[in-house]
Amino acid sequence: MSFELLTRIRHELVITGGAIYETLLAIAERVNRKVQVLRLHSQAAQLLRQIEQIHSELGSQIASLASGRIPFSSTSLVRPNQLEQLISQAGQRIQQLKALLATVDGQIRELRLETIHHELLTLQQDLSLRAAALERFPVIQGSSVIGKTLTQMGLPPSVGLVTVIRGPFLLPPQEALALRPGDVAVMIGPQADLALVASWFSQVRHAKPA
Repeated sequence: MSFELLTRIRHELVITGGAIYETLLAIAERVNRKVQVLRLHSQAAQLLRQIEQIHSELGSQIASLASGRIPFSSTSLVRPNQLEQLISQAGQRIQQLKALLATVDGQIRELRLETIHHELLTLQQDLSLRAAALERFPVIQGSSVIGKTLTQMGLPPSVGLVTVIRGPFLLPPQEALALRPGDVAVMIGPQADLALVASWFSQVRHAKPA
């Protein structure tokens, strides 16, 4: 066995070992994020139960105080500030729990964003290995694609429309869906074909002479 062949085998083993390590690390990070999200969801549910319990206890206390009053009498079994004190204390506890709940919710959102970011990076890497990509094409004012449907645009067979972002909505791809100014078309396909589609979106529609 030649020295060059041994060197090549060693090089391939190093690359394969590095790829396996990166894969295992990615899986571990993903599992760790899922565990953290589940733990935070459990913590959020517990905080919500505590808030509901405070509301329930406050309602019971108010009902007890109200039932202890003597109708049509100037004397009362309850001091005027007693009810206010109960409501104030309950309100403070609820505000503290809501602040904790907001913190937990923020942590959950951050973990979800990290997961989405990781998935998108992995997708882009998989696509780039195949000379493909996932691209977004904003529909600018005056673009030649405004008012056109997928059929009228005549997309290459290798290019697929994933979704159309219209304001806060994600519209599913439909043959009759016409593009509007401000839309963002998300497409997937080979990079060469996507470059052709990008040129369509950058073209400006010229007004017809009167």
